[in-house]
Amino acid sequence: MIPLEEAMTKIELGYDLVRPLTDADATKVADVHSHYGIFQVRVAPALDKLSVEYDATRLSEKDVEAVLQRFGLPIQRKWAIP
Repeated sequence: MIPLEEAMTKIELGYDLVRPLTDADATKVADVHSHYGIFQVRVAPALDKLSVEYDATRLSEKDVEAVLQRFGLPIQRKWAIP
């Protein structure tokens, strides 16, 4: 049996925000953690950037961006998402 740590590839992505996060966005950030394959979402102290740690064996960069958009986080998009 392969240990869990060896069966995944952790990647961290950074996103600029189109506006500073609000108190209402705090719940959205917390909710992103419920999505399969996303381990951690950190907010920069200035509330103008997010970093997302995820399992690249489960999600692509485009998938992560789509999840952040679906949860309503105001990220500066890198990819066109239909």
